[in-house]
Amino acid sequence: MSKKVSFLTLFLWLTAVTFPVMAQQKTDTTYTFRFVPQKDMFYVPWNGNDTELARLLECIERNRTDILDGKLPLYVDGYCNSLGSEAENLATAKIRANRVKSELIIRAEIKEENFITRNHATEGDFVTVRLTIPVKETAATDAEAEARRKAEAERLEAEKRAEQERLAEEQRKAEEARPNILADTPSETKITTDYHLSLRANLLRWATLTPDLGLEWRICPSWGIAVNGSWTSWTWSDKDRRYALWEVAPEVRYYMGEKKAWYLGAMFKAGQFNYKLSETGKQGDLMGGGITAGYQLRLNKALDLDFNLGLGCLHADYEQYETIGGVRVRAGKETKNWWGPINAGVTLVWKLF
Repeated sequence: MSKKVSFLTLFLWLTAVTFPVMAQQKTDTTYTFRFVPQKDMFYVPWNGNDTELARLLECIERNRTDILDGKLPLYVDGYCNSLGSEAENLATAKIRANRVKSELIIRAEIKEENFITRNHATEGDFVTVRLTIPVKETAATDAEAEARRKAEAERLEAEKRAEQERLAEEQRKAEEARPNILADTPSETKITTDYHLSLRANLLRWATLTPDLGLEWRICPSWGIAVNGSWTSWTWSDKDRRYALWEVAPEVRYYMGEKKAWYLGAMFKAGQFNYKLSETGKQGDLMGGGITAGYQLRLNKALDLDFNLGLGCLHADYEQYETIGGVRVRAGKETKNWWGPINAGVTLVWKLF
């Protein structure tokens, strides 16, 4: 009999200790609200948000007294990871959490102090609201809650994969469309010959005190006809020294490449000269021609810089003379052919129209 009394006493003591502990156990009930990636608007009817909101409002109503008394806070976590930087993600997560809280404040008539808010730049594009409520008021058992959390995790993973596939598809379409956009966009990498007539001045000639001017007519983007002329006449040392020259050099050019900046050409040159830089002077005619090559560097809409070089042959017939008492005395006649560079220029091109 004493053993039965002892057993009964032990059983009642365990029951008295265990039930209060079980009554104090709590469980987390989580409600998830979806957001469109990179957006912060809270669309209630979208992607099951209306169902979650109805469940949450029902739970708040059941626990209103504890919530308003501060005994049962609502833990709000905002998430965003679809933007370019952590700062942008955190800012968007904060706005999303505030929009969900505003909806609850209006609909459930609760206050800002009833929330505990945190924001995260990870995991996805959603907001969770979590309540830690007693087990006796939790509708689902532990097994059901675990099954729901597992299903929720699977749904989150599926949505994440779908979003990644959508972004990849958008990127692929954008890359496919990019060549067409570039093709329709005006660009200076294409033909920049938006003029037909230009004025030219060879700066190298001007540097040697030989004024030089010319014109170029672009028949079409690939073909052009240029004519340059030079003239100068200088005397010094009481006219005992002389530097005089005139030349005319027509040229046909073929422009190449996408920008039509490189070119090859054929040049003809004719003129007269009179040089007396020492005791013997040379005066006569020159004629020749050759091939040219060059590159036009675009400076702005109106100006180009033309770098060119010509190779070929020049034929000169000239007389040698000496000056005696201010009178030129003929000292002989010569003919000479020159093979090599026949022209060089750094030419400023001014597009007229």
